[in-house]
Amino acid sequence: MQPKTVSLRTFVIVVGILTVAFVIGLAGIGRIEISPATVEATTPQYRPQEFTYITQEEGPDHPDQDLLSRIYEGATESVVSIQVRRSGSRSQDPNQGMWGQGSGWVWDEEGHIVTNSHVVEDAADIFVSFSNGRWAEAELVAHDTQSDLAVLQIEAPEGMVLRPLERAPALPKVGHYTIALGSPFGLENSMTLGIVSALGRSLPVGAPGLAGRYSLPEVIQTDAAINPGNSGGPLLDLSGRVVGINFAIRTEERSPFGTGSNSGVGFAIPIMVAERVIPALMDGGEYAYPFLGIAGRTISAPVARAMNLDSDVLGVQVNQVMRDGPSGEAGMRNGDIIVSIDGFEVRSFEDVISYLVMQKSPGEMVEIGVLRRGRNRTIEVELGTRPAAESSDSAVQLINSAEAIEIATDEVSDEIGSLEGSSARSAVRGSLRVWIVTLEGDEKTATVFVDALSGEVLSLEVESGN
Repeated sequence: MQPKTVSLRTFVIVVGILTVAFVIGLAGIGRIEISPATVEATTPQYRPQEFTYITQEEGPDHPDQDLLSRIYEGATESVVSIQVRRSGSRSQDPNQGMWGQGSGWVWDEEGHIVTNSHVVEDAADIFVSFSNGRWAEAELVAHDTQSDLAVLQIEAPEGMVLRPLERAPALPKVGHYTIALGSPFGLENSMTLGIVSALGRSLPVGAPGLAGRYSLPEVIQTDAAINPGNSGGPLLDLSGRVVGINFAIRTEERSPFGTGSNSGVGFAIPIMVAERVIPALMDGGEYAYPFLGIAGRTISAPVARAMNLDSDVLGVQVNQVMRDGPSGEAGMRNGDIIVSIDGFEVRSFEDVISYLVMQKSPGEMVEIGVLRRGRNRTIEVELGTRPAAESSDSAVQLINSAEAIEIATDEVSDEIGSLEGSSARSAVRGSLRVWIVTLEGDEKTATVFVDALSGEVLSLEVESGN
């Protein structure tokens, strides 16, 4: 019996040692997973911009009732309701005529109020109302349709001290709580609660530009209820700091009154965009955006398959290069695939927009890494200034037939000799508008396809006469 007893004791000791080792191992794995330094080192850094995010340690991480009440009481005196009488409306009654309504908030002690550009467009009169019932007439300082931001100026009502809202130093994280304040449907001093449901969205805003509309990057998506009338109001974190400016909702349905209502998907302009745009509007009345002068699309699976690309090729396919634009002058071509910008890997068109808007200014240089016919190239581009809304039509003006013939002639003059005849007809090739130019000379006929936007020669063919 003695040998059997020793064996059992040995077994128990071995099992105990293995159990302790397993527990220690689990603890070590736990530390690795939650270590901020390790996460930063191992997470793929595929976005060009490197934003700081608000950590839970910088503020409360759970919205209990007392906390929410304190945030509301502290912030609501700085949030305003905005009433706008539209140009062309003769009625002074806000219940009649062309009146609009939105929200805003106090930016500084000098009386600057921030709201959305679309709230105050075509405004003849603007009135700002505070939570205590006091009001003031406001003057439009400037607005920017490309960020949907506007700045108003008021004189504080007698006896009132304007209290600016604190602005967050960084973006919140997905899953962090957010609070929307404003006047949905004209219901002043309303508060809703939700979370950040996504970051890094890109939404079209402003007037039409190259290939449609310009895009606003790094938009915050939240499920905090945002409805008509919330536009221009602040989106807060649990420290009562502004992380964004509410400006849009996603809705598939329309009410009988013709206004969309909340469906759980709302959007806010990130405070970092406002920090760049608002001071420029206050100082000079406008904000200058950097401009590449291209239109493109993200390399998705269908795009990659259509282009016969490997699955590891990521980036942006350039569909159109603006003739005489910054990228066109630097040598970028239709069909190039942008894979990096200033050394940062590019995975989507949003990456390019975000980097330019958040990190660069007109006149600065950027290095664009492109893949062209399977070979890597680096193109240095001096950024231009994005065309203003009123000049957007000229930004996308197509070349005429005479210009197309001139471009085609320069391309093939050595091959066909003396030009005897020419013609050009407009057509669509894939998604591009093109000129099909026919040139005749010295018993040869050349057919040249010219991009109607960029002026680039897409293809040519020269045939000898019989």
